[in-house]
Amino acid sequence: MTLNPVLSRRAFAFSALTSASIIMNSPITAAGKRKILVHGHRGARARRPENTLPAFQYALAQGVDVLELDVAVTKDGIAVISHDPLINATICSGPNLGVAIHSLTFAELQKYDCGAKKNPNFPDQVPVPGTRIPTLDDVFALGQGNKVQFNVETKIFADKPELTPDPEVFTKLVLDHIRKHKLDDRVILQSFDPRTLRVMKRLAPGIRRAALFEKQQDWMAVAKEFDATLFSPEHRLVTPELVAQAHKAGFGVVPWTADKASDWQLMVDAGVDAIITDDPAALIAWLKSKGLR
Repeated sequence: MTLNPVLSRRAFAFSALTSASIIMNSPITAAGKRKILVHGHRGARARRPENTLPAFQYALAQGVDVLELDVAVTKDGIAVISHDPLINATICSGPNLGVAIHSLTFAELQKYDCGAKKNPNFPDQVPVPGTRIPTLDDVFALGQGNKVQFNVETKIFADKPELTPDPEVFTKLVLDHIRKHKLDDRVILQSFDPRTLRVMKRLAPGIRRAALFEKQQDWMAVAKEFDATLFSPEHRLVTPELVAQAHKAGFGVVPWTADKASDWQLMVDAGVDAIITDDPAALIAWLKSKGLR
């Protein structure tokens, strides 16, 4: 796969205004290298129940740079943190597993415990019984008194409109919370669905926007489709050549979700700006061992 080397003036303009300064002003390590930011995927789901306050608090305690999280919306319009649009029976227990979050009020959602079950895919995960699905307000409040950033994914599906509000309402809801907590310069909005990113560009063009994708395709076409300022590819799509071309065009590169040292090394060698991982503590320790933090 190769990138189209020719950017339209429009594509370059919207990328350069936002992303280039982020890339060039990244923190520098003691070794003189640009710091690779660590995004705690769903908080730190390798160690604590995903997308819960214990996971986010654990990640903060380990020194994570960015909390990565997923947003769904309840029937009564409350933004809550869940990767799945349905109550996931693998990680939650409660009265009606598999029901759509958007069909429940927030009060009804609080009847589910999403911390007591250990995710079988993560042997080091520590359950926290009695843990409820938090609100976006709850998570943004964790940014008080520190500089942590937030990478917020809108879980919205063009083929299943019944599971979410429409893109305009969804994006406005997230933006209201960003503004409430004064986090405009500390939030990335990401999605596999370009619609919320397009709305955010119109409503608040200064907020960074990351295009999530998992298939080989022309990255510049992705940027145009999503009105993105950052690329967030599945980590196996990343090559040094693609990262270099993205940087030259003014885009940051934030791959997901790399959990092994061998993959972290490939990302470092490729020159990425950040790594999304399920185990931020392990990645931070590994980066320190390499003199990269």
